[in-house]
Amino acid sequence: MIHVMASIVVKPEHAAAAKALLVGLAATSRNKAGCLAYELFQRHDAPHVFQTVEQWRAQADVDAQMKTPHVVAAIGAAVPMLASPLAVHGFAKIG
Repeated sequence: MIHVMASIVVKPEHAAAAKALLVGLAATSRNKAGCLAYELFQRHDAPHVFQTVEQWRAQADVDAQMKTPHVVAAIGAAVPMLASPLAVHGFAKIG
């Protein structure tokens, strides 16, 4: 199992639009092959900061997900909103 965590920081004025975009991305991603869980979080004290916590069956599923039209479109739409580069990292559970 692969755990993927993405930190997304957008410009404060884009918080609402980014939230809508990310909620849609999460909903679509949950139905993709190999997706075991896909959670989206928003910071209470900084509503322009988001975090995804995803669980995928295998790295091949993550790789396929990143090439799907809905992910490519979401990333393209998010780029102008970003306050800092996306930080996406894969993790293996060790405990």
